[in-house]
Amino acid sequence: MSASVGKVQLEWYNGYMGVTIKVVFDTSLLVSAARSRNGASFALIASLPHPKFQICLSVAVYTEWQAVMTRAEHLPPGLDADAAMGFVRYLASLAHLQDIHFLWRPFLKDPDDDMVLECAVAAGCQYIVTHNVKDFRRSEQLGVQAITPGDFLNLLKEQ
Repeated sequence: MSASVGKVQLEWYNGYMGVTIKVVFDTSLLVSAARSRNGASFALIASLPHPKFQICLSVAVYTEWQAVMTRAEHLPPGLDADAAMGFVRYLASLAHLQDIHFLWRPFLKDPDDDMVLECAVAAGCQYIVTHNVKDFRRSEQLGVQAITPGDFLNLLKEQ
């Protein structure tokens, strides 16, 4: 059972009400998690599904995840594109699929960043979790804050 209050989704977990923060994962987080098991990006991915946050995803963002994560330079040692696609499909299975009915383009410098922002705005997300915070500077004008994976992990610990 769930209810929505503004940009915060309330969910029932094991008999208590929890707060689910809505976020979009930028592709930079996935690349970082695939490259190293030591960082905040991997810790966020490893914590899924998580009772405190919900990933939101659009078809455009999913398509970018697929394209980037199957590149040879982003594949972990010993894994192939099929394994990367399995990883991307797993993340998508946990995400809320968001339809986009309004485009904000051009709003940011990079069109790929625009589609991440559009997903976040359409889904009512509070955060875009990214290693490229500076690329999303203007996102706050639309009510979405860009935050690093480490800062997002710290935010989760505070709640």
